[in-house]
Amino acid sequence: MDRPARRRVLTGLGASVAGLAGCLGLGGGGDGGETDPGATWLTTPMTDVLTDETFTIGSFDRPVVLETFAVWCSICTDQQREVWEFHGAVGDDAVSVSLNVDPNEDARRVRDHAAGHGFDWRYAVAPPSVTRSLVNRFGQGVTNAPSAPVVRLCPGGSARKLRDGVKPADELRTAIERCSTA
Repeated sequence: MDRPARRRVLTGLGASVAGLAGCLGLGGGGDGGETDPGATWLTTPMTDVLTDETFTIGSFDRPVVLETFAVWCSICTDQQREVWEFHGAVGDDAVSVSLNVDPNEDARRVRDHAAGHGFDWRYAVAPPSVTRSLVNRFGQGVTNAPSAPVVRLCPGGSARKLRDGVKPADELRTAIERCSTA
């Protein structure tokens, strides 16, 4: 086989493999539907850096607003301000968890961030297994802090990643109200 023909065959083969890999990927590119009740992100015990209490995301009997973030991310702080307003409107009808997914940040930095802004809901540092599980379920975007990722988890187990960008308090409230129809 001459060089140009060989190159075309190899290029075509490479494109086919890349296309197949995209079809067979790790799953989790989606945003909706049902969750696996045994998923690591739901069942792994984590420690609230503000209270030292242990919790799992899947253990709550109310809707959960799960926000992934990094302390260096100003957009994340904007989203957390909206979560603060959201809780002013819904009180204890929902649970919020802010989950740090930056592997370079620790509990002390997260605690200082939350306390420095007056935020008082659950804050935790995601273990690598939880981050991987979130990526498998919702796609890589759930770890892209500047896109202000938020996942709504309903008590029945239905989970959905909300749109990218800062979600106003009213939008968060509407998302949890939809749990009754999810």
